[in-house]
Amino acid sequence: MKILEVTPFFSPVHGGSAESPYQLSKELTKRGHQLTVYTSDYKLGLEYISSIPEIKVCSFKTWLSWAKFYITPDIINKAKEEISNFDIIHLHNVRTFQNIIIHYYAKKYNIPYVLHARGSLATFFQKRWLKRIFDVIWGHRILKDASKLVALTPMEAEQYRNMSISEDKIEIIPNGIDLSEFDNLPERGEFRAKYGLDNEQRIILYVGRIHKTKGLDLLAEAFANLSKLLNYVKLVIVGPDDGYLPSLKKLIADLGISNDVLFTGHLYGEDKVEAYVDADVFVLPSVYEIFGNVVLEACACGTPVIVTDCCGTADAVDGQAGLVVPYDKDQLRDGLLNMLNDDKMRLQLGEKGKLLVRERFSWSIIAERIEDIYKRCTDQ
Repeated sequence: MKILEVTPFFSPVHGGSAESPYQLSKELTKRGHQLTVYTSDYKLGLEYISSIPEIKVCSFKTWLSWAKFYITPDIINKAKEEISNFDIIHLHNVRTFQNIIIHYYAKKYNIPYVLHARGSLATFFQKRWLKRIFDVIWGHRILKDASKLVALTPMEAEQYRNMSISEDKIEIIPNGIDLSEFDNLPERGEFRAKYGLDNEQRIILYVGRIHKTKGLDLLAEAFANLSKLLNYVKLVIVGPDDGYLPSLKKLIADLGISNDVLFTGHLYGEDKVEAYVDADVFVLPSVYEIFGNVVLEACACGTPVIVTDCCGTADAVDGQAGLVVPYDKDQLRDGLLNMLNDDKMRLQLGEKGKLLVRERFSWSIIAERIEDIYKRCTDQ
C-alpha cells in the first residue's frame, strides 16, 4: 500500500507523540509498504530521516508556531498534488494545522484516513478554550469523517465516545517498543561512572519532558520526604525542558534537596539506556498520561516501575512490572520506600517487565494490527 503518515512534528525531542509515528513508519516499510511522512520542520529530527532512507519525509516550513500549533502553508499545494496517489492516510494527533489541510483533500479525493489521537483529545487542562474552538470549527468533523479512530488505552477510547464517536469506529491499540534497541544492554555502572554516582547510591529515575502535567512537583515532594528516611538516594531527571524547568528547580531548592537531584538534559540512544539500566526504580508520576512510552523502555531494561493511577499504562504495569499508586505524595513516597527496601521484589518485577514488553508491546505486533486496520479501510 501507499501510505501517508501525517504528524505535526517528527523528532525525539517531542516525546512519544513523535517517536511512535517514526517507529510505526519504520516497521511498515519492513512489511513492504511505501511510506511518506508529512510533517513540520519544527525541531525536525534529522536522525529520524537518516535512519529510514526508504521513507520519503516531506517537511514543511513552519511559518508560525503558536501554542504548539505549527502552521505550514506549503503543505497545501503538496497535498493538492499528491493526496489522490495514496491508498490510506494516517493522521497523528487531533488539533493540528496539518490535519485541517489533509482532512479537506482526503474528503475531496475520497481517500480513507485513520486518526490516532495519541493523548491529545482531553480539554480539561491547558488551552481548553482554544481546543474547544478548534473542535467546533474543524475537530469534530475531522473525527467524524475518519474511517477508524485508534485509542492507545481504554481511557482514550472513552474520550472518543464522549465526543460522540460510534463504538464500531474505535480500535484500542497501544504504542509499541523497538526491542532491538534493548537486545544488548550495557553493563550496569556506566551511567553512574559518567555522572559521578557510586554503586551504593540508590537511583530513582524519571525520563520525559519536564512539563507541569508530568507530576514532577509530586515526585520532588515525595523524594524530599523519602530522603529523610533513606540514605544514599538520588533523584535523576532526564529530559528536555518543556516550560517547567525553572519552576521545578525552584521547588527543589525550596525543599532543600538540590544536592540530591541530578538533571542530565535530554539523553538519546545508548546514553538513555544506560540510565535505565543503572536505575533502581523508574517513576512516571503524571497528572495525566494517556500512555507513557518511557514505561515500556524501563521495562525492557529490567527496571521496575512506579506509575500513578493517572497513567494509561497502569493496568498493564500493576503487579506485572511494578506498582501503581494514587496521585498522592505520601502514597508515592511509601511506594518508593517499599520498592527500594525489597531487593527481591525489584528483581522479580524487573524480569516480569522484560517479558511483558516482548509479549505485548513489540512494534512488529503493533504494526501488524495497524496494517489490518488499513486493509479493512481500503478493502485490500
